[in-house]
Amino acid sequence: MKIYKAKDYNDMSRKAANIISAQVIMKPDCVLGLATGSTPVGAYQQLVKWYEKGDIDFSEVKTVNLDEYKGLPIENDQSYYYFMHENLFDKVNVKPENTNLPNGMEPDAEKECARYEALIQSLGGVDLQLLGLGHNGHIGFNEPGAAFEKETHCVDLQERTIEANKRFFASADDVPRQAYTMGIKTIMMAKKILIVVSGEDKADIVAKAFFGPVTPSVPASILQMHPDVTVVADEAALSKAPC
Repeated sequence: MKIYKAKDYNDMSRKAANIISAQVIMKPDCVLGLATGSTPVGAYQQLVKWYEKGDIDFSEVKTVNLDEYKGLPIENDQSYYYFMHENLFDKVNVKPENTNLPNGMEPDAEKECARYEALIQSLGGVDLQLLGLGHNGHIGFNEPGAAFEKETHCVDLQERTIEANKRFFASADDVPRQAYTMGIKTIMMAKKILIVVSGEDKADIVAKAFFGPVTPSVPASILQMHPDVTVVADEAALSKAPC
């Protein structure tokens, strides 16, 4: 596990974007695993700037997103489909047919999870998977206690996750209670993993996830076992890490 300390959020975003752009330049038809949430936004903004300057070309890139809320239509501005189009897809030359997310409107969870897992495998797997880190150690929507061996599945969101996401909705009652997510096994099968973490409020979980024991109670801790993981975190997030 490589850990890069950034000065602040902007520095973290630029460092992360550098790693993603290097992947695209080295393998123009790579498969990028993408994440949503506030932490990766800065990296996406930097990638858009470099695209506009002509420094990066997404025309052959394929993407698979980590997760999507179950029951939320793509037109909803809180769907991850909407988020990705707003922050990246509509601003670069990635082909719409090459972008993939779980279908949150498929009511049959078993059917949708099997479809999405098969899709990822049909692309040859993920070359670089971008991750954020939840306050409780979740990656994707894999909550504490989730089995490490799971592939794409439907999860019941824990109260802390609902609480963290309610700021994006009119009220906590509007936050979906379920989501489709890549499982830990699917994430761990990516060839490379890039984790971005920012803020003092993540310092405790950074210390547990990357410097503590590997345990399902801290899902991100399994990443210590992956052969090619890069953590890009700002000084605040690393303030309690023994490094």
